[in-house]
Amino acid sequence: MKRVVFIAHALERLRDRKISKELVIQALNEPDSVDTGYIGRKIAQKILNGKLIRVIYEETEDEILVITAYITSKVEKYTG
Repeated sequence: MKRVVFIAHALERLRDRKISKELVIQALNEPDSVDTGYIGRKIAQKILNGKLIRVIYEETEDEILVITAYITSKVEKYTG
């Protein structure tokens, strides 16, 4: 597993949204799917307890740079 780095924006959003770093890392390690997002960023998605966590990140050879993450109840919007 590559080193996971959280930018300041991501840490702020995780705090505001009460999402743990551990949950983000779990979604990155065991995603249900990975989509391509804006400007080539990747989006790891994982369904947990009927909700969907989406982690937006950039990946280099050495690390995963977490840009932001959020949890949504609109699972169908993003998965089907």
